[in-house]
Amino acid sequence: MSIRTASARYEGFGKEGRGHVSTQSGVLTDQYYGFSTRFEDQPGTNPEELVAAAHASCFTMALSFALARAGFPDGTIETEAVVKLEKDADGGFVITRSDLTLIAKVPGIAAEQFHALAEGAHANCPVSKLLNAESALTATLA
Repeated sequence: MSIRTASARYEGFGKEGRGHVSTQSGVLTDQYYGFSTRFEDQPGTNPEELVAAAHASCFTMALSFALARAGFPDGTIETEAVVKLEKDADGGFVITRSDLTLIAKVPGIAAEQFHALAEGAHANCPVSKLLNAESALTATLA
């Protein structure tokens, strides 16, 4: 249906190297990433942050469409994704979790229907399907 692209370049190696990531849309153009943005708190991005953004935005859009299909045309949805990077047994790294926290205001929806639609969106979001990590959803109807 659609194909999207991104590219990354790394100059130098290890902790001293500097990476740059760009997206097809141009929203990211040579955005800096490296050891200090991934494992310290220096300005720039990192792969886990980008995965979190992809998961949060995908799920939020999936839920928005599910709510619209169910007859709820108005409201707000806010989702935070927390992606966990851990060392694995081989000394490398693995993304082990992507947990979503949802706060939504949907006038007129019953809590049971809201939670059913949220769980369905969580299960069927293409990024949720892509990730080979544990994922949890905490949903609050405000």
